[in-house]
Amino acid sequence: MKGLLKILAGAVCIYAAYCALLFLMQRQVIFPRYMIPTPVAPDLQAMGIEPLWLETSFGRVEAWYLPQKPAGTPAPAVIFGHGNGELIDYWPSELRRFAAMGVGLLLVEYPGYGRSAGSPSQASISETFTLAYDALAARKDVDPSRIVLFGRSLGGGAVCDLALRRPSAALILMSAFKSVSAFAVRYLAPAFMIRDPFDNLAAVRLYPGPVLVIHGAFDEVVPFSHGQALHAAARNGKMIAYEAGHNDCPPDWAAFWRDVEGFLRAAGVL
Repeated sequence: MKGLLKILAGAVCIYAAYCALLFLMQRQVIFPRYMIPTPVAPDLQAMGIEPLWLETSFGRVEAWYLPQKPAGTPAPAVIFGHGNGELIDYWPSELRRFAAMGVGLLLVEYPGYGRSAGSPSQASISETFTLAYDALAARKDVDPSRIVLFGRSLGGGAVCDLALRRPSAALILMSAFKSVSAFAVRYLAPAFMIRDPFDNLAAVRLYPGPVLVIHGAFDEVVPFSHGQALHAAARNGKMIAYEAGHNDCPPDWAAFWRDVEGFLRAAGVL
C-alpha cells in the first residue's frame, strides 16, 4: 500500500511540474514570434500603403492601411488579424482585392511581432486592436457603420475580442477556434490554466450582425468542428467549408473572393 501511495504521489508531483511548465511556456506556444524572421521594411509608398503607428501603453505597434479604389467618399473598411505564425508583411498582396472592391483594409500587427513593441497577450492585443479600430473609424474616407472584422486563426480571437468592444457591420472568421481553452485537453491540462482564453464562441453568441465562418474540412491545427461550433453559435451565420487544411485555406483564392464579396453584399456592406 505504501508503495502504491508513493507511486501516486510521484505521479501527482510530475503532473504538477508539467502543468507549471505549461503555464509558464504557453505564450511561447500560442505566440511563436521569435521563430518568425522580421523582414526588411518594404517601400510602403511604392506599394500604395499608408503606415500607421499605434501608441499603446507599452509602446508603438505597427499597422498598414490600404485605401479603397477609387478614393474619396466614405467607404467600407476591413480590420484584419493574421495567424500566430505570420506578420502583416505577408498579407498586402493576398488581400489587395479588398481595395479593388472599394473596401479599405487595415492590417494590424500584434505586440512584440515584427517591428512592434510590447509582448503578445490577449490584453495587449485587445488594446492594440481597439486603438486600431478607433483610428480607422475616425478617418474621413471610412464609413464607420460599415467596418468589417476579419480574422484568420489566432486573428479570429483578436477580432472576436474587438467585436465585444466596438460595433461592426459583419464578422468573418477563417480557420478560427472556439477558444484557446478548448485546446487544453490536447495537452492534458485544466482549462483554467489558460492565460489568454480568447473565447470566440462566447463572442459569436453575442454578436448581433452577420457572421461568415470559413474553415478547411481537413484542418489539422484547428479541427473543423471548431468552425461548425462557431457557425452554430451565430445568430445570423453562414458557413463555407473548403477542401483544405489549415495553412492552405482557402485553396482557391478566386472562389474565396466570390464568396466574400457575396457575403458582404448580402450584409449590406457593399
